[in-house]
Amino acid sequence: MQIQNSEKKIGRINLTRTLPKPNQYTLALDGEFRDYAFNEERTPLNKGQWKTKFTNSQLPIDLEVGTGAGYFFQHQTLKHPERNLVGIEIKYKPLIQTIRRALHAGAKNAVISRFHAFDLEMMFEKGEINNVFVHFPDPWTSPKKPKNRFVQLRNLDILYDLQKPGSFLEFKTDSLVYFEWALEEIKKSRYKVEFVTFDLHQSEKVSDNFITGFEKIFINQGIKINYILLRKEHV
Repeated sequence: MQIQNSEKKIGRINLTRTLPKPNQYTLALDGEFRDYAFNEERTPLNKGQWKTKFTNSQLPIDLEVGTGAGYFFQHQTLKHPERNLVGIEIKYKPLIQTIRRALHAGAKNAVISRFHAFDLEMMFEKGEINNVFVHFPDPWTSPKKPKNRFVQLRNLDILYDLQKPGSFLEFKTDSLVYFEWALEEIKKSRYKVEFVTFDLHQSEKVSDNFITGFEKIFINQGIKINYILLRKEHV
């Protein structure tokens, strides 16, 4: 486990217990939602053991990278009770909003972690997860810092190893700059491109698409949604 700055960080993320002023969300992470929400120190302890954190340990485990306020997270857990879902989110307020929203709606297959998306290899064993959802991550277009974009070759290689064969990776973004840049990264990865469109809402995938809060804003502004579905093929 990579611990930095005299135990003030794990990987790329600051420790919750070192915060000078805890608030209702930081307290809820290790209090009210402790059984369903894992801070950055408890998360790596679940590596290889995530199935034990769910009511039904026999179900496949999917991952949402960056849950935001958790509307898709809630939708996914309720629509697919036959699958477990792990969410990751750095910011405390949306993290708590996400797990609270799912649990209050009756989800039995949801947990969430405060962890950095660039450190997933510290969180999961190889072959531990199934499908992955990456919806509207920070495009890092101003200032231009592509190295901070999640959908890049480094992270794709890590995810590919963490996923079981046959699993998919779904990526949506409103940023054409990010999407075109990511397509070049994807070409260098081991994933098979199963479907790609520069206008999701005029494609055959629109009927299966859950519209997130960000997505509603972009649609109302006339911004097209870019979408790609990748597959880790069976060996």
